[in-house]
Amino acid sequence: MRITVLGKSPAWQDAGGACSGYLIEESRQALLLECGNGVFAKLRRAHDYVNVDAVVISHLHADHFLDLVPFAYALTYGPRRQTAAVDLHGPPGARATFRRVAGAWGSEQLIENAFALSEYAPDEELHVGPLRLRFREVDHYIQAFAVEVTSSAGAGRFVFGADTGPSDGLVAFAQGADLLMIEATLQCPEPEGPRGHLTAAEAGAHGRRAGAARLVLTHLSDELDESWARREASEAFGGDVEVAREGAVYVV
Repeated sequence: MRITVLGKSPAWQDAGGACSGYLIEESRQALLLECGNGVFAKLRRAHDYVNVDAVVISHLHADHFLDLVPFAYALTYGPRRQTAAVDLHGPPGARATFRRVAGAWGSEQLIENAFALSEYAPDEELHVGPLRLRFREVDHYIQAFAVEVTSSAGAGRFVFGADTGPSDGLVAFAQGADLLMIEATLQCPEPEGPRGHLTAAEAGAHGRRAGAARLVLTHLSDELDESWARREASEAFGGDVEVAREGAVYVV
């Protein structure tokens, strides 16, 4: 199973970068996990968008799905528009949210007409070819789900933590993961109110508690000192930690 980082920025994009987007490939199947601002252009460099088999969205914040709009336009009006719709799996409430957003451009049905849209049940498994996906709710400002991806071909186990504050649920869900990709948005914890993001040190501690074999930080801005983030996370993790970069490829 091959995972390519298309975008790793938080809600504000890196200079020349993109928000959340990860291309997962296994046995000629291509799954796009998240489709945030700027991701569609990055996808076009990495993979033919008409040959994407499915898109999965972890939660309904715009920096995780907004580029479904240009993706939908390409599938609908592009010179290689498709008769067979790409599968799109969103969390509960996705259909209504996508209609509100697409309506700002024109037809409220833009996204659901371009994709075969379904809302996944968080307690059920989702299958995309040889890939098996499971979900676990994490602690964010809105309902959000970590995503586990494994393969029937016997590849390793990849867990994407989505956007989350401190989460015992994520730690339990990611136990023994071969690769845990976890957000590290903050320099310091939110000063008040509900938690919805992690610091680098908290991300490292989550990885240690989960017993992850490999830990990659994501969803952090290029305005945050990468060496500082890696150092903070590595100390808490008790081992080497990587920071996601666009174009980076991980094989599990």
